[in-house]
Amino acid sequence: MAFPERFSNLPDYAFPRLRKLLDTHEPGGEPIAMTIGDPQHAIPDFVGPILQAHLAEFGKYPPNDGTPGLLSAIAGWIRLRYGADLSPDRIMPLNGTREGLFDACLALCPEVKNGAQPVVLMPNPFYQPYAAAALAVGAEPVFVPATAATGFLPDYEGLPPALLDRVGVAYVCSPANPQGAVASRDYLAGLIRLAEKHDFVLLSDECYSEIWRDHAPVGALQVADEIGADPERLIVMNSLSKRSNLAGLRSGFVAGGHECIARFRQLRAYGGAPLPLPVQHVSAKVWSDEAHVEVNRALYQEKFRIADKVFAGLQGYQGPEGGFFLWLPVEDGEDASLKLWRETGVRVLPGAYLAREVGGHNPGKGYIRVAMVAPKEEMRRGLTKLRDCLYG
Repeated sequence: MAFPERFSNLPDYAFPRLRKLLDTHEPGGEPIAMTIGDPQHAIPDFVGPILQAHLAEFGKYPPNDGTPGLLSAIAGWIRLRYGADLSPDRIMPLNGTREGLFDACLALCPEVKNGAQPVVLMPNPFYQPYAAAALAVGAEPVFVPATAATGFLPDYEGLPPALLDRVGVAYVCSPANPQGAVASRDYLAGLIRLAEKHDFVLLSDECYSEIWRDHAPVGALQVADEIGADPERLIVMNSLSKRSNLAGLRSGFVAGGHECIARFRQLRAYGGAPLPLPVQHVSAKVWSDEAHVEVNRALYQEKFRIADKVFAGLQGYQGPEGGFFLWLPVEDGEDASLKLWRETGVRVLPGAYLAREVGGHNPGKGYIRVAMVAPKEEMRRGLTKLRDCLYG
């Protein structure tokens, strides 16, 4: 039987790779999971009652484009958070943003760009669906270093003009997963202008936007509005997974220009999975409530302070500006992860599993990613064991 070749060079996804690395070894203590970004803070207390009130609506096909109530709630949140006034036809709910981040390429990347194979830009390290999406549309994925030398954000403006002229879609993530770097207003304005100049769509992954240390990260919609950019040059994704600890709800949104969202909507009508009606009712309420978000953020800010104290004085330690991952320097991420598991039971992710080798170098190789999602005291215990094992 013949199988397609387009995904044949994809490595195993990060977590199956991690299981292969660790699971043939016994843990050196009670296991503490610090690998996946699975929020463990409390969900909003109104979620259950709303689901119960609309339980019968699981028996109905949901509207693909979103209920008026949900679209209004998302538009209201965007207005409150970023000062951008978007009409409902510029917003579409998503069944989790991974769906949207993948489908962005399918809906928006051209088959040919200036007579050549199109390019999809992405930071390196990066969220792995970006690369699979590029391959799905026959584009060339170009992995651009996002290292300490570039402030842990990709320098797309420094790429050759001939390459930029082939770009169909460019991904950026702020706060960055895994490094926690936050894009500045000037950085985002530069990328939006670059998209206008070279005729591509900038896709801004902002799923960690509501978890920050000192200042709320600027958003791409906000910057685009301020500089009067062409709205068709920008697509923004966000979700309730991190903001509201509702990863299992699978509820997010995509927002952008009229034409871009119309193309998303057409694709989704054929192959998407619309949000069940009870989930849409819950989501509308969650997007409209900031009190639980402030409580959640305060818990993460306390975790930032715990991490800063545990790693005080450690050369190379840099606490994140946003998100909930630590990006910790080690000599070799796989060796460090295996040593940590075998000696302490603390489970972390090698940074190389989130990046690709380019020119013989994987920019994640000298790091481990540590998720700060566990309860505070469990997290403190895990970080202390990690410090003593790897840096003691």
